[in-house]
Amino acid sequence: MDLLSKAYAAASDDDENDAGGGSGHSNPFVPPPKRIRPEISMARPIQMPAYRRPSLPTEVPIPGRYISKRQRAALGMESGRTDSNAGDFDPSLGMGSLSDSDVPHGILTTLRRHMKGSVVSNQSPQSLSTALNGHTKPVNVVQWSTTHAHLLASAGMDHTVCIWNVWSRGQKRARILNFHHAAVKDVKWSQQGLSVLSCGYDCTSRLVDVEKGMEAQVFKEDQIVEVVKFSPDNYNLFVSGGSKGLLKLWDIRTGTVVHEYVRSLGPILDVEFTVDGKHLITSSDVSKSNLSENSIIVWDVSRQVPLSNQVYAEAYTCPSIRCHPLEPYFIAQSNGNYIAIFSTRPPFKLDKYKRYESHGVYGFPIKCNFSLDGRILASGSSDGFIYFYNSKTSKLLKKVKAYEQACIDVVFHPTLPNVVASCSWNGEVSVFHQDCNIN
Repeated sequence: MDLLSKAYAAASDDDENDAGGGSGHSNPFVPPPKRIRPEISMARPIQMPAYRRPSLPTEVPIPGRYISKRQRAALGMESGRTDSNAGDFDPSLGMGSLSDSDVPHGILTTLRRHMKGSVVSNQSPQSLSTALNGHTKPVNVVQWSTTHAHLLASAGMDHTVCIWNVWSRGQKRARILNFHHAAVKDVKWSQQGLSVLSCGYDCTSRLVDVEKGMEAQVFKEDQIVEVVKFSPDNYNLFVSGGSKGLLKLWDIRTGTVVHEYVRSLGPILDVEFTVDGKHLITSSDVSKSNLSENSIIVWDVSRQVPLSNQVYAEAYTCPSIRCHPLEPYFIAQSNGNYIAIFSTRPPFKLDKYKRYESHGVYGFPIKCNFSLDGRILASGSSDGFIYFYNSKTSKLLKKVKAYEQACIDVVFHPTLPNVVASCSWNGEVSVFHQDCNIN
């Protein structure tokens, strides 16, 4: 105790000398030094704001910049708001260009031919095939831009949306959009400007200007947003479906919900508009018994009422719904390891005599898509293959080994008839040319 007393006495004497007090041999238990010490300790916090860094909640993130987990936790939902300085965004170093000037002349010439079914002239399959590496976790979806046919968007579980300049001679990854704070489930290109709409586990849908790297709007919900889809007859409207079974029709001009589609649904797995935009088809995960009639529902968009009753009675969920671009039917990817076919005309009957089989789903969110002319259907598969079917006869035309893990999505190019993009559960994205002869 004597040693401790001497040590504290020395420290108190030093403090007094620094403050201009008396000589350093005073007793450490004398009251005056003890009364002076609190005053000195109180003076220090008052001076700290002069050199202290701004706290994280008041720091505004630069759009497109990496935000650490600590910053995300501090900023919370406020970080989803549009930054007032977003116009100063400078694309990340090392990113490629969005311009088609980097695309080889032969491919660019072909891309500019907007005739359906045009033949890829003087371009070998090798020149059109490419691997796009950048995602670090499973990729949920890929989609081509119809207005900028050299660009491809992909969304992954690594919280990012990547924009790819697919055939660029330089860096192919043109943008990394990391505005979401959790896994991204879906992404769609807007037909108005160079923008994408994405959604995910952070309970938001986000409209991002790809060219400027700016987040234009955030649409917040109280559910995980599983899927988004633009209306085909009004690109200012989009529908979102989420984990609580809520379906909402949004107007991007006002940022508000204009319609809600209410029914006792499980988590929404997919949504699809019919070609004319008058009907909406939804698929949900039915967890309760005797509710299989709600697994696939056809809605009247304007009246917000369901038109169907027990369209699909099988005890399987359907992670993907697609309408044929020309014929009056739609398909549903089933976890029963087949694709079912339904009429788009009331009473929306299931075709009991035809289905697309041979591929596997086994619980993965496997998607499928028609070619532009509707003659071919392509589907991913849990075995890593891509399966190509004659859409009219449902005959398997070809299967191509694409990945070691599950192939999650496959989509046809909007201009080049035999070019497809796909993604996998191990984070790979690829584009390749594949001929499928229809007999």
